[in-house]
Amino acid sequence: MGQGRQETVATSLAGAVSEKISASLAPVDAELDRRYPGDPGTRQPVHTVYVPGDVFDGGTIRSWGDQALEALDEHAPDAASFAACLGLSDDLAEPVYARVRAKLEGEPVEDLRVDFEDGYGPRPDAEEDEAAARAARLIARAYAEGAAAPYMGIRMKCMEAAVRDRGIRTLDVFLTGLADAGGLPDGLVLTLPKVTYPEQVTAMVRLLEAFEEARGLTPGRLGFEIQIETSQSILAADGTAAVARMIQAAEGRATGLHYGTFDYSACLGVSAAHQASDHPAADHAKAVMQVAAAGTGVRVSDGSTNVLPVGPTAQVHDAWRLHYGLTRRALARAYYQGWDMHPGHLPTRYAAVFAFYREGFVQAAERLSRYAGRAGGDVMDEPATAKALSGYLLRGLDCGALDPAEVDEATGLTRPALEAFASPRRGDLTVAAQ
Repeated sequence: MGQGRQETVATSLAGAVSEKISASLAPVDAELDRRYPGDPGTRQPVHTVYVPGDVFDGGTIRSWGDQALEALDEHAPDAASFAACLGLSDDLAEPVYARVRAKLEGEPVEDLRVDFEDGYGPRPDAEEDEAAARAARLIARAYAEGAAAPYMGIRMKCMEAAVRDRGIRTLDVFLTGLADAGGLPDGLVLTLPKVTYPEQVTAMVRLLEAFEEARGLTPGRLGFEIQIETSQSILAADGTAAVARMIQAAEGRATGLHYGTFDYSACLGVSAAHQASDHPAADHAKAVMQVAAAGTGVRVSDGSTNVLPVGPTAQVHDAWRLHYGLTRRALARAYYQGWDMHPGHLPTRYAAVFAFYREGFVQAAERLSRYAGRAGGDVMDEPATAKALSGYLLRGLDCGALDPAEVDEATGLTRPALEAFASPRRGDLTVAAQ
């Protein structure tokens, strides 16, 4: 009754009112677009591997994969033993184990940073110069030969006075070497550690601007990660969140915030036995980082565990369970990246990631499919949830936990459609709805 009735629509406000309000908010609109552009929509690696500058060589990536496979062969030679160690369900045991082995054979490292900071330490200038030049040559060759990780770069020394000049020179030697070897690769990532003040971030911006100008590069070509390892980077002297100001100080060049488990814990006086990524102090720091970075396009990475899976099988299994549990905990908290310090961490990094995405795959695909088709269901999803669901599926695809064919079949959506849902400000929702 009444459904066919034509409603009378009346208004009281003149059109000029809306125009005036829009004009008053134009600066805010521009500020929102500048400060909160949203996720860049690019692949985020599930981990970062740090290798000291004097240890890194052309065979490092393959060596890490081989060592990880050897650890599996020795301590979990089949799906059942690996699942029993980690507590994987029967339906996940075989697919996760098979994908872990395939990943270690085909792409064992997603992100590698040649370390010239804590993992390298102070060296004679000539020695560090040579190591930085060698890193540039080997990384350039790896990209040229198709043997590189998706992301590679260096962690330089920080902007503190004692090591500032050395860090600047190492970065210059490294970037110059890459530029001379054929140009900067698309997967290049730079990490600035132990950032305490936003002014140090600004200094990094000026440094990269100077290099771009010297080499005739497009302005803004070089970005960098900010490593959060001091209490001052979370809470400034005036009581504000310094990390939020650091993101703005980066002038659009910040790509990530990386939590430094052990330096940050030590800074707060946490004893060595309790320095871990699940300590309450770590949770607080990462929560502040996460809120500060939300919507800015800057991604947050968890830290690492220093408990290495070495020794007899029982000891390796204990370390694997710890690492697996910490990784699953981080994923549930939306920290989709972390550090790995040893080849033996790779099996449980990928097991945790693959299990996380495969466990939720069917439900996520069904919910997104219903939302895209405007069908009903037992959950009422909103655009924000569709964004999260599609982002979940895309991350699963990028790391190899999910296959394109199974996602297409389960959702009825192409990758461009998934990307449009995941980044509606960047994508075309008319494509997603088709």
